[in-house]
Amino acid sequence: MGAKGGVATTATVGLISLKKGLIANAGLVSELPEFEAAGLTPWKDFVVGGHEIREVGSYDEAWRLHAESRVIDGGVLAKCKGDLEKIEERIRPGTLLNVGSTIEKLAGPEVRNRRESLRQAIERLQADISAFAKDEQLAHVIVVNVSSTEPAVDPATLPASWKDLNKLIDKRGCPLPASSLYAIAALDLGYSFLNFTPSLGASAPAIDELARERGTRHMGYDGKTGETLLKSILAPMFAKRNLQVMSWVGHNIFGNMDAKVLDDPANKQAKVTSKDRLLGQILGYQPQTLVSIERIDSMGDWKTAWDHVHFNGFLGTPMTFQFIWQGCDSLLAAPLVLDLVRFTERAWRNGDVGQLNFLASFFKSPLGVEEQDFGLQFQMLQAWARRLKS
Repeated sequence: MGAKGGVATTATVGLISLKKGLIANAGLVSELPEFEAAGLTPWKDFVVGGHEIREVGSYDEAWRLHAESRVIDGGVLAKCKGDLEKIEERIRPGTLLNVGSTIEKLAGPEVRNRRESLRQAIERLQADISAFAKDEQLAHVIVVNVSSTEPAVDPATLPASWKDLNKLIDKRGCPLPASSLYAIAALDLGYSFLNFTPSLGASAPAIDELARERGTRHMGYDGKTGETLLKSILAPMFAKRNLQVMSWVGHNIFGNMDAKVLDDPANKQAKVTSKDRLLGQILGYQPQTLVSIERIDSMGDWKTAWDHVHFNGFLGTPMTFQFIWQGCDSLLAAPLVLDLVRFTERAWRNGDVGQLNFLASFFKSPLGVEEQDFGLQFQMLQAWARRLKS
């Protein structure tokens, strides 16, 4: 989902480059020594397809990242052009149902003028996914949501059972957004679904029930790539040193497509909530927090996060810890997307069903997991790898 966006394009260029031996394995968790014996599928066996709402070329998007944000080596990109053009032939029009007006404005005329019900959209997406699997002779398909953040939908407002939610799909005013329609389309076919965004996706209990009924798997949500990753590492330090955090303020600026979408308060709220929830879970109490996300066009795909931590030291002395995180948004996310797909494919062969809790370290708000300490989350992944069936 979002096949020609910054994250998807960067992940696709990365996959092509890995297949061609053009790059090393920096940033790829699945390439760490502790996973060598896990029986992970080699990169050469993965094929890319997808859905997109905008009218833009895959190579053009990759070149834009190179030209505007000074990421992706031009020489590497040139060697990937032919492969990107072939992948373009496997990308189909997405859906705009319940994505909000800000995302709707990004879409091309073909997608914007399409009239279909939620049920018809699910069936169309399923037909595309099934055709992709057949044409490419694939053993399994993994649908990954790396599209723009939708306005928040509270899972508690939806029916708790798949039977009732399935009925709601046919009723006027059903609030299920596009991310959930893709999730349902994939899971109903027995395929896997990963939600790398804070959109609803498969986080509703009824959709989890569908996954279990179909004997498939899913995980999400919201990839943990930068500032929140550091929070999940640093907050345990304060907790284990018995240093009371009084306040934690994080200010984020960037200028890519995601920033434009998050300029809309309805879309931004889902992201802010996801970034802000882990501190209380780690510390055991809720300090005063503030998370801001601002669009600065000149930054392009480069994100800067400045965090100010005010904590109470020995003898009641207030102290301050500050850090600045600067990184390319798409390049931080892309290798994690590839890792998630690779681990999920192994989980499919292992017969894992339902929420893939062992992938918690990849997400800001991991489904079904209360533990937010990154180190402990990573131990869950290592433990799963040791338990794998041969």
